[in-house]
Amino acid sequence: MKSPKKRILMLFLALVVQISFAQEKTITGKVTDDQGLPLPGVNIVVKNTSNGTQTDFDGLYSINAAQGSTLLFSYLGFSDKEVPVGAGNTIDIQLEASTAQLEEVIVTAQGIKREKKSLGYAVSEIKSQEIEQRSEGDIGRVLLGKAAGVQITQQSGLTGSGTNIVIRGQNSFSSSNQALFIVDGVPFSTDTNPSGRQGSRNDFVNGNNGSSRFLDLDPNSIESVSVLKGLAASTLYGSDGRNGVVLITTKSGASGNAQKKMEVTVASSYFFTEIASLPDYQDEFGNGFDQSFGWFFSNWGPSFREDGVSGFGNSSSIDENGTLPHPYSTSTPAIQAAFPEFQGARYDWRPYDSVKDFFRIGGAASVSANLRGVSDNGNISYNINYGHLDDKGFTPGNKLGRNTLGIGGRAKLSNKFTISGTLNFARTNFVSPPVALSQGNGATGTGSSIFGDLWFTPRSIDIQGLPFQDPVTGGSVYYRQNNSIQHPLWTLNNAQTSQLTNRVFGNATLQYNFNDNLNIFYRAGIDVYNESNVNFQNKGGVNSNSGDVRLASGFYETWNNLNSIYDHNIALTGNSQLSEKIGANFSVGATTRNLIFDQNGTSSDGQQSFGVLRHFNFLRQNEIQQFFERNIVGVYGQAAFDYDNYLFLTLAGRNDWVSNFESDNRSIFYPSASISFLPTAAFVDMKSDIVNYLKLRAGYGTSASFGDPGFPIANTLSLDTQDFQDGGSNVVSNTTSNVLGNPDLKPELLTEYEIGMEAKFWKNKISVDLSLYSRITEDLIINRPLGPSTGSTTTRTNIGEIQNRGLELDLGINLFQSTESDGFNWDANLNFTTYRSEVTDLGLDTDLIVYSGFSNLGNAAIKGEPLGVLFGSRILRDDDGNLVVGSDGFYVQDPEDGIIGDPNPDYVMNIKNTFSYKNFSLGVQLNYTKGGDIYSSTISTLLGRGLIVETLDRENTFILPGVDTNGNPNNIQINNSDFYFSNVLFGPNENQVYDATLIRLQEVSLGYTFPKKYLEKTPFGSVSITASGNNLWYDAINTPDGANFDPNTSGTGVGNGFGFDFINGPSARRYGFSVKATF
Repeated sequence: MKSPKKRILMLFLALVVQISFAQEKTITGKVTDDQGLPLPGVNIVVKNTSNGTQTDFDGLYSINAAQGSTLLFSYLGFSDKEVPVGAGNTIDIQLEASTAQLEEVIVTAQGIKREKKSLGYAVSEIKSQEIEQRSEGDIGRVLLGKAAGVQITQQSGLTGSGTNIVIRGQNSFSSSNQALFIVDGVPFSTDTNPSGRQGSRNDFVNGNNGSSRFLDLDPNSIESVSVLKGLAASTLYGSDGRNGVVLITTKSGASGNAQKKMEVTVASSYFFTEIASLPDYQDEFGNGFDQSFGWFFSNWGPSFREDGVSGFGNSSSIDENGTLPHPYSTSTPAIQAAFPEFQGARYDWRPYDSVKDFFRIGGAASVSANLRGVSDNGNISYNINYGHLDDKGFTPGNKLGRNTLGIGGRAKLSNKFTISGTLNFARTNFVSPPVALSQGNGATGTGSSIFGDLWFTPRSIDIQGLPFQDPVTGGSVYYRQNNSIQHPLWTLNNAQTSQLTNRVFGNATLQYNFNDNLNIFYRAGIDVYNESNVNFQNKGGVNSNSGDVRLASGFYETWNNLNSIYDHNIALTGNSQLSEKIGANFSVGATTRNLIFDQNGTSSDGQQSFGVLRHFNFLRQNEIQQFFERNIVGVYGQAAFDYDNYLFLTLAGRNDWVSNFESDNRSIFYPSASISFLPTAAFVDMKSDIVNYLKLRAGYGTSASFGDPGFPIANTLSLDTQDFQDGGSNVVSNTTSNVLGNPDLKPELLTEYEIGMEAKFWKNKISVDLSLYSRITEDLIINRPLGPSTGSTTTRTNIGEIQNRGLELDLGINLFQSTESDGFNWDANLNFTTYRSEVTDLGLDTDLIVYSGFSNLGNAAIKGEPLGVLFGSRILRDDDGNLVVGSDGFYVQDPEDGIIGDPNPDYVMNIKNTFSYKNFSLGVQLNYTKGGDIYSSTISTLLGRGLIVETLDRENTFILPGVDTNGNPNNIQINNSDFYFSNVLFGPNENQVYDATLIRLQEVSLGYTFPKKYLEKTPFGSVSITASGNNLWYDAINTPDGANFDPNTSGTGVGNGFGFDFINGPSARRYGFSVKATF
């Protein structure tokens, strides 16, 4: 029997328990976004306790909490929300998207996520909406104008042709200046391998119209892009990051961000592609010279009218009916015999629109599908992305096909262990007619050029009406009397370059969390592509500028480029709150990178049977072979400190060991430091309605360049697999390289200082991001000429210094903000870039280095001048600077070549206006490039051959400004044909240089998103349609109006050369529509 005291105690305990249970109850509910869609994985905790849970796939949750306590709801990308627990047991919550939170955390070097306010260097972010559903399949071109300091140049308007991306100008003339691409944490090769003639010169001269490996990325598969511009930002990537870094996260790589159990997104688009602008051809005059008829390249012949001084009535070759003997009736005996139907036939003397009719309206059809989802408990997420592109360019024979498949996943195996990975496959097929370097009379090298033979077609030539192929031999036939020019249609049907690329890239990542503040990860990455190239021309081709008989005899080349990157990265990352106001985080790691490039194939010439493209059908074969390998091992570390959330200091460093330098020079350390200070957070009174946010930053960074991969420190031996008999024995021939190895070669060293500010004003309506930088490159690697006695022609050595200073500005203005959610809004964004480079030292015995182009026409490094000045022949000037005119009335060429222009622009500015009203949005992007010179063979050919409207005034004479050789004012009269033909086309190079100032309507897009209420009874979660256009209009305002020339071209191929146009072809205009839907 229990005592009264024990009964009272037991009753009291029971009452306490009953009261406790009465205070704590089960709260259930659903969490949705502002559109009513459920949010899985939302964190819910009882404030000031460790009691928490997460929502399931349907956004549902259940948690025990007492009445009077507070529930805290938090989710990435949404504003936190606190809700008190009342008498009810159900709490449904709607979270609002927070743009500010999304922008606070960005991805930096080595995938480290940091708050943007803590960064002491410039970073640009490009939203996925600015990338997907665009007309271009090349991500490099899609990024044009999207970020300050990023210059993007296209090789030509051919679909799939190469693209060059340079950040903050050029810093070297011997090493690549191309930015490093990192895709899902792994280095991604962006090579542009020539697809033209192989052999003695496999560069732009003989037809480098190869595609850049940017093409293997589908813009629709990209989740986000960040651009690290300075050395302080890219230090952790070592020498590979010296030119800036473009960080790309694909949708497969962002699989961990999946928020719904399953979501399907499908996008489809079709864009028309046409030539952006043809020249304004004159239709008054035809073939000949000095108003006299002749089947020449030039268009200075008689008028298409009979009367007048220049009328065809004064030509004995053209009768009163305006006809003349057919060109194939007065050509070579072989052509006359091949075309008996034209013997005695007449040919109409009139203008033909042959160039316009040669081109077509192409089209690009694109489809992409994305499937992503997450398990019920949020521990497993996945993403699958497929893309297909079928793009036919405006040039016949030019097309691009691409299929991509990406798979990504993430699995949280426990609270501490997570695995993730991506695997991507791309198959890209690029086909094009040949495009070799061309000037005023066809291709200049040993290749053919579809544009070089087309662009200076006289107005009296009917390309489509003149047979292009000899029915007996299969060779090219055309209007020139000695058949010394190749018919463009023959080129189109008998010559081609193609690249079929199969590529695999991806990564596998393991991460272990020791606790909430310390983790370690290991990532293995791979990027392998195999590029199968075919380049051929049937026998019977013509090139009057080359003595290479292979053009006439035909050639067939096949080769493979196998490029492999294997990347490994392991890092330990942690953070700690050292005191109430001081926090710290760190990352230490090690990387290895193995790069292998293996090229092999066969080049054959001397075709036996016309049209049979097999190596056994050619008389001679030569090997195509190149191999190099480079290993880089690096260790890196970064420590970041913050004080009271307004002062941030970051210290970082990396040490690389590179395999292809001698041991004394293969190790190099790159330190960096940066600081960020927020006055508006440090001084509370400073923050106001006018100044809402202010951040000041400064950074210091270093890097290095080891030059192009290869073996610069040692002599190499080339083996020829063809052997010959000598005294009854087989002997294999071999040769040493003409480059003498230099074991003392050191890497180029780069140092950069950067300061900047970020600010927001007037209730965040104006945002400013300003950067100023100064970069120095020392110990430049150059090819120094050697005397014949050395047995070599050049050797690589270190010499010189380049300094580059620049300014970058990003400005955003909210010009109008409606008070209603679906009202009218107007936002304007401007980015501005200017830089000045200078060659400050070239050593004691070197004044000039021409590093791109030809020795007498190219980009040069000259002490005291901007890097890359145009070097070539120039007009002679007297001591007072007057132009000297010869006795023929033409400018006299200076016997010494010199600077003829500077291709570096004064500044580049991009302006984008975005308007929205209800469910409509309109975007307009303008580009303005001020200054910079370009040497243009396209313009000089159009003028020199008398083709465009500027050449119409040909009956009057004029006097060139200048003095004669005795210093007297020039008084010799010449006419238009004399000036343009002899002074511009075939005169000093200086006369072919033009100011490349350009204004362009880069992009216009009009979109409509269907309201949710229209989709409630459909399977769609969202549907949007967009009509857009790219490169809709442009004007190079300081070039001849009739040329309609687009200076955004790279005549010397993708590389360090710039400011040259060798009739690479016109740019493309694209316009069309796209549809995007989610399920």
